[in-house]
Amino acid sequence: MESTQKIDWITLAVMLFCYLLWASGTTFIYEFSPLLGFVIVTLMITLHSSLQHEVLHGHPLPNQKMSELLVYPAVGLLIPYERFKDTHLKHHYDPKLTDPYEDPETNYLDPKVWSELPKPIQSVLLINNTLLARILIGPLISMIYFIKSDIRNYKNGQKRILISWIHHFVGILLVFLWLINWGQIPILLYCVSAYLGLGLLKIRTFLEHRAHEHPRGRTVVINDRGFFAFLFLNNNFHLVHHMHPGVSWYKLPKLFDHNKEQFLERNEGYAYTSYFEIFRKYAFRRKDPVPHPLWEKKP
Repeated sequence: MESTQKIDWITLAVMLFCYLLWASGTTFIYEFSPLLGFVIVTLMITLHSSLQHEVLHGHPLPNQKMSELLVYPAVGLLIPYERFKDTHLKHHYDPKLTDPYEDPETNYLDPKVWSELPKPIQSVLLINNTLLARILIGPLISMIYFIKSDIRNYKNGQKRILISWIHHFVGILLVFLWLINWGQIPILLYCVSAYLGLGLLKIRTFLEHRAHEHPRGRTVVINDRGFFAFLFLNNNFHLVHHMHPGVSWYKLPKLFDHNKEQFLERNEGYAYTSYFEIFRKYAFRRKDPVPHPLWEKKP
């Protein structure tokens, strides 16, 4: 995909920062302090995922294929970039947000499907709707559902899925070649970092969308300007991003500030002041039910 946009130098600088710190964390920083190296690698895996999100929305280069080459190494190991791209762009169709069948990123289930689940699975999914559990077991649950969905869709004729996974395994191979030849961090520990990196990403996705009668009221704003905002590249201003998906991450806070009342009126006040507020409220408490509370049975 070609674009007339200019080169996004700020995002390119963050990419360079991410790769340099990731490489340092896997090598000499880990050798100096295994704990520090492990923490840095985990954080950079999360940041890399945020950068992949920027890439699929058309940044930082005018040429989409060239941008995608910049995030080709699968440092996060778990989610194929091309599958992330396909499902996320489908997710951006706002009229279907939170739909248990049409929104690939929803955590809601059809109440009928929920009622037919075994009680132990229901219990796990209920626990997973607390923030702390979403971080710790959420990656495993989401990967199970994600892979099952890809297998089902592949069998139903979506052959592109296989190509996406092949590209992903090549990207994993690049990471493992680095770790084998230059890395100091053990590969098994790196896999733990990848898992926790996805777990940190679950903080961002935990309450991005809610069940609401109107699509405009389903997307959150978290007015945070701190550490997590940078780690997620300001995707906490999620309503702003959904309304302006082509706007670079570093422009979202100012865009929100200039139109704060309009944004909050649009989403009917679905907003939080910070990630600290979210941790305080939902670390051990469910925000949402698992069955979609507004779902109408289809014929």
